[in-house]
Amino acid sequence: MSERWQYQIKTGAFWGIFMSVFNVLFEIQEKPLMVQLSAPAFYFRALVFILVGVFVLGYVNWKQKVKQQNNQ
Repeated sequence: MSERWQYQIKTGAFWGIFMSVFNVLFEIQEKPLMVQLSAPAFYFRALVFILVGVFVLGYVNWKQKVKQQNNQ
C-alpha cells in the first residue's frame, strides 16, 4: 500500500471515529448510549464519517503535506 493511502486511512479513520464518538456524546441527553449503539443509523453514520474522512479529508491533508514538503 502506498504511503499516500496509509496516510489517508490513518487520518480519515481517526477523524471518522472522533466524529462518531462526538455525536454520541452530543446526543446522550436525548437518547441513552445503548439505544444509540443498537440503532443501525449509528453504524451507517459512522461509516459515512469514516469514508468522508478517508477520501475527502485524507486527500486534502495529503495534498497539503506534499505541498509543505516541496516548499522546504
